[in-house]
Amino acid sequence: MTEPVDGPLRLPQPRTCPYGPPTAYRELHARRPVSRVTLPNGDSGWLVTGFAETRDLLADRRVSADRTRPGFPALLPSPAEGTPLRTLAGMDDPEHHRFRRMVTSWFTVRRVREMRPALRRLAGSLVDDMADGARSADLVAAYCLPLPSMVICEMLGVPYTDHEFFQHRTRTMITADDQAEVVRAATELIGYLGELAEAKADRPGQDLISRLLAEQVSPGRMTRAQLVNMMVLLLGAGHETLSSSIALGAALLAGDAERLAALRTTPEAAVEALVRHTSVTDTVVNRMATADIDVAGVRIRAGDALIFSTAVANRDHREHPDPDRLDLSDGHRRHVAFGFGVHQCLGQNLARQELEVALTVLFERLPELRVAVPAAELPIKSSPLVNGLKALPVRW
Repeated sequence: MTEPVDGPLRLPQPRTCPYGPPTAYRELHARRPVSRVTLPNGDSGWLVTGFAETRDLLADRRVSADRTRPGFPALLPSPAEGTPLRTLAGMDDPEHHRFRRMVTSWFTVRRVREMRPALRRLAGSLVDDMADGARSADLVAAYCLPLPSMVICEMLGVPYTDHEFFQHRTRTMITADDQAEVVRAATELIGYLGELAEAKADRPGQDLISRLLAEQVSPGRMTRAQLVNMMVLLLGAGHETLSSSIALGAALLAGDAERLAALRTTPEAAVEALVRHTSVTDTVVNRMATADIDVAGVRIRAGDALIFSTAVANRDHREHPDPDRLDLSDGHRRHVAFGFGVHQCLGQNLARQELEVALTVLFERLPELRVAVPAAELPIKSSPLVNGLKALPVRW
C-alpha cells in the first residue's frame, strides 16, 4: 500500500466487516506497527497497530491518558469540551489510582461469580420473553441490549425503566460527529445522574451509587460531581460495549455446530477467542507522549498523539500465526481487547461472565437459532469508540 498523495491516512476509518478492523488500518500494519496518520482536526499523530508495541506504550509512564492536556487526540467530538465530564479513562496516576480503587471491589472475580445465578435467571427470562409465541426477532433489541443494561442498572442503582433515556444519550455520545449534539447528550446524562445521586443521598440503597455517597462523598474523599462522572463511564461501558460483544458473538456462533460445541465444552476459552476476534472498542484508547520515545524504528516526540487500534493489534501475525481464524478452543489472554496497563478495563471480569452467560443461555434455550439475513446485509455499527451491529435479525 502507498500513502495517499495528500498525506497520511486520515482517521477515523469505518469498519466494512462487523467482526474486524478497517482494512486501511491493517494495510498500514502490514508496512509497520506504528504509522503516521492524520487526525480529524488535521493534526498529525501515530496509529499503533502492533501487539507488542501497544503493550509497551500503554505500560510506559511517558504516555499520558490525561485528556485535559492541550492537543490531546480525539476521533470524535469530546463531551469534555463543554461539560465538566472527566472520567477514569482520562486520568493519570496517582489521581486515576485513587478513584479506581474506590470501585475495584465491585468488579472482583469473586463478586462477579456471586452474580452468576442471578445473571443466568435474567438471561433465561429474556430469552423466554423473546421466544414467547414468536419464531423471529431482532436479537439486539430483544436480548443483547436489555441484558447488560439491566445488569449495570442493578449494580449502580439506576432505574431500568429509564433505559431508553440513558441508552439514547450514551449512543449519541459515542457516535455523533456534531459537537453540540454530543455536549447536549452528555449534559442531559450528567443532569439525570446528578438528580439520581441527590435522591439516593436521602434514600440510600444497596447499590454502588449509594455506597459511594456514604463511603467516599460524605467523608470528603470524592465530590458528588466526581461520583457522577464515574457513573457516566460505568453506565455507558456497562451496556453499550457488552451489547455489541453479545450480538457479534451470537452472529458468529449461530448455526455453526463446531463453534457451539466449543462454547459448551470450553466456554471461558470461547469468550477469550471471541473478544480477541471482535475487539469491539478498537480505537477507544488514545494517549499523548510526554517525552520522546523510540519504538518500532520511529521516534515519537513529546506532545505527539497516539491512537491505538487494539483490533489490529489483536490480529498481529507476530503474535497470532493465523490471526483471522476464530479458534474457540484458544483461550489464552494474549490480547488487548480490554486494554493494557493501569487503565485496562475495570469491568473486564463482569464483561467476560456476561458474555459467557448470555451466549450459553441463548443457545441452550434456542439451539436452532439462525441469522435471518445474509451476512452482507447485517447493518454495521461502526464508530471509533464502539463497533458492532445495529440490529441482528434471527429466527429459530
